[in-house]
Amino acid sequence: MNFDLTQKQKDLLQKVDLACKKIRDNEEKSYLEEKLNELVIPEFAKIGMLGCPISKKYGGLGFDITTYTLALERIGREGSSLRTFFSAHISIGQMVLQGWGNEEQKKRYLPHTVSGRSVMGFALTEPEAGSDPASLQTKFVKKGDNYILKGKKHWVGNGTFAKVIITFAKDKDGKISAFLIDSDSSGFIVKEMKNKMGLLTVKNAEITLQDCVVPKNNLLGKLGDGLNIAFSSLIDGRLSVAAGSLGVMRDCMDESISYAKQRRQHGSELAKKQLIQQHVAKMAINLESARWLVYKAADSRQKLHDYVERFKVITKSWSSKLNRKNLQYSTLRSNADNLASIAKFHASNGAFDSSNRAVQIFGSEGYKKTTRVTRHFLDSRAIIIYEGANEVLEMKIALHQLGDKYRSY
Repeated sequence: MNFDLTQKQKDLLQKVDLACKKIRDNEEKSYLEEKLNELVIPEFAKIGMLGCPISKKYGGLGFDITTYTLALERIGREGSSLRTFFSAHISIGQMVLQGWGNEEQKKRYLPHTVSGRSVMGFALTEPEAGSDPASLQTKFVKKGDNYILKGKKHWVGNGTFAKVIITFAKDKDGKISAFLIDSDSSGFIVKEMKNKMGLLTVKNAEITLQDCVVPKNNLLGKLGDGLNIAFSSLIDGRLSVAAGSLGVMRDCMDESISYAKQRRQHGSELAKKQLIQQHVAKMAINLESARWLVYKAADSRQKLHDYVERFKVITKSWSSKLNRKNLQYSTLRSNADNLASIAKFHASNGAFDSSNRAVQIFGSEGYKKTTRVTRHFLDSRAIIIYEGANEVLEMKIALHQLGDKYRSY
């Protein structure tokens, strides 16, 4: 793999860096006040980041997945709260719609989401369905020209202000389908989830679908495609977590080095203490060992994307017709899925470990939420849970090696 950047990529990443610096003070203030940073959407909309990997046909920048991953890495330095906004809006929002939606749906929704006039969310998790999406309880029935959905979702990223949300429900036979829901739909009820330990600028919501009316044209993919769509979306969700984790590790290391060089204890700088150096060394190892794994996972995901796009052109069809009988597609998807799982597992663990070490280097100063490393620590506790708890990912990674008949879940 060649990760030399083109000038076009460098230009985008420079713009992302400047936008991150512009919103930084307000992000830190918003974190302490537990509110959405109102500068994020306008500042990142200016540079096109709200549609970074989305086709130019729909108003996006049309960048490849590796470039988008690099942008998320930079955004991750500002915190997993900020990066989670992009994950919900792009990785498991726009990218799912672009990959599975029909042309009418993409033209209707994507241009508005790229410009920032509309934000996307993703509602899969339920009170009784987390790591096992197949156990979701939300139901739907067809009634005339509409689908009627009934159930409850929670931990919906961007859920309090998103205008369009991808959600999932099952029919009377247990087959799961995916839907695009407008937030002004009848029977759509939103309640903000509060009292979180971290991710304090992310607006998570509990959404109640109380006989929610969804037009038949808002079915995403085909009836029964839901579980396939959910699992494919998690590849991009996990890659987003992994990319952001690189930024977390980088920021924790930079902050720790700066603090250790200027803080003196027992007659010398902390940076001269061997046990402090051990923490810094471990952070560097965490970062470098995760970085190339994440980039490899992004490259694998791009290969899957390219194959699907070629398939669409050749067959004049779309991705719902791809299945396990297509050996090349099955292999590419399996590889992308496995590498995204490994990258998420390794990078999120590294981010939590690095933030924990950074807090230790800062000592009592690291126990205040006004400190960047402390916010990373609080947020990093979440990323080893969501987008697939790391314990579940270990079983998933093992299954890739052992074969499907050894499934333990």
